[in-house]
Amino acid sequence: MTKVLTYGTFDLFHEGHYRLLERAKALGDYLIVGVTTEKYDMERGKLNVVDSLPVRMENVRKTGFVDEIIIEESLGQKVSDIQKYHVDIFTVGSDWVGVFDYISDYCEVVYLERTKNISSTMLREQRQHIQRIGVVGTGRIANRFVPEAKLVSGVSTQAVYNPHRESAERFAEKWEIEAYSDAEVFYQDVDAVYVASPHETHYGYVKAALERGKHVLCEKPLALKKAKSEELFVYAKEHGLILMEGIKTAYCSGFEKLLGIAGSGVIGSVRYVDACFTKLEDVSSRELTDKKYGGSFTELGSYCMLPIIKLFGHKYEDVRFDAVHNGDGLDIFTKASFVFPRGIATATCGLGVKSEGRLLIAGTEGYIVAEAPWWKTAYFEVHYEDPSRVDKYSERFLKDGLRYEIKDFVNMINGRNNSDFKLTRGDSIAMADIMERFLRQEGR
Repeated sequence: MTKVLTYGTFDLFHEGHYRLLERAKALGDYLIVGVTTEKYDMERGKLNVVDSLPVRMENVRKTGFVDEIIIEESLGQKVSDIQKYHVDIFTVGSDWVGVFDYISDYCEVVYLERTKNISSTMLREQRQHIQRIGVVGTGRIANRFVPEAKLVSGVSTQAVYNPHRESAERFAEKWEIEAYSDAEVFYQDVDAVYVASPHETHYGYVKAALERGKHVLCEKPLALKKAKSEELFVYAKEHGLILMEGIKTAYCSGFEKLLGIAGSGVIGSVRYVDACFTKLEDVSSRELTDKKYGGSFTELGSYCMLPIIKLFGHKYEDVRFDAVHNGDGLDIFTKASFVFPRGIATATCGLGVKSEGRLLIAGTEGYIVAEAPWWKTAYFEVHYEDPSRVDKYSERFLKDGLRYEIKDFVNMINGRNNSDFKLTRGDSIAMADIMERFLRQEGR
């Protein structure tokens, strides 16, 4: 008896799935199909599974080709399954060519040609309204956004805008989308906008998009002045539009868990938060050459302020800024010191000075520590008075992490869930206020 094994999510079961299983069955006498769990798909970065696991398993079963169905729920399971079930042939679609060649050490590997012009992605788009998103800006973060968005259901990146036509066209060609240098035409052709332009332009682009009825996800900082941040949120609310500030840390599950534990009382009452984020930046970069809007605090301050504001709130009694400057007067290392009614906090940012970047949350009965890169919050520990007692927590943070905020943005647009507690309008306004105070002190 020749045993054949294949795997798949089999979401929104379609003709391509049917034909793949039909051909897999033809390779041998006994076909085993591993159906991937939603949890495992999410761990791999896919945030777009629609059908439940039981539905997907039943759809596979109904084809009549399958002799046995198993569940795939972890990395490395394929080899152990091959050995466990004495598999002779492992097969998957041709879009995976080369990826599973290592399995040839255990059994024969066959890549089957997939059915063209049909996919689960296409069916998702038919089943639900897809938000057509346009990107403002063509820099580093914009280039990270597009591939991350492809992993989220309900959104399709359609266009890019840059007043410099050549830059827009280069970006569009790379990602196979439409290029615009005319803002009015750009806004007409999209449902939502992702603003990834230089800091000082955020307010203008967000306001323009909102005034044209578009939902907006804006990179941090949303605004550099409190009044402008307030204005944007008021307008969005009055017109039934979603406005989100894109601080990716706020939307990842690891950071959410960390905040939950900090607020649970296991470390007692929080009395001190120390957040540090530093990196060495090229001296010719925009961050270190823009004399008005560059510098370490405008670039990284949002990350460091986030846990402080989430744990202590918006009403601080005092804030002081101490900074080290380069020859052009830009801050390359800045420490913001806060006094709150029930604690103190420090936010330290560096672009030209490297330091131990960690997040420390100190309480009356213990402390939480997350080492760099804590802003991706993949791992943290809870320590107590007894040094032998340490609770360890880990969560996946995939790639650039933008997929998490994109998912929440789309879900909020579609009314599927309310994620604004992760980063409230009050949080964003408070950070804009602090940023304004810093720039004023710097004479900018």
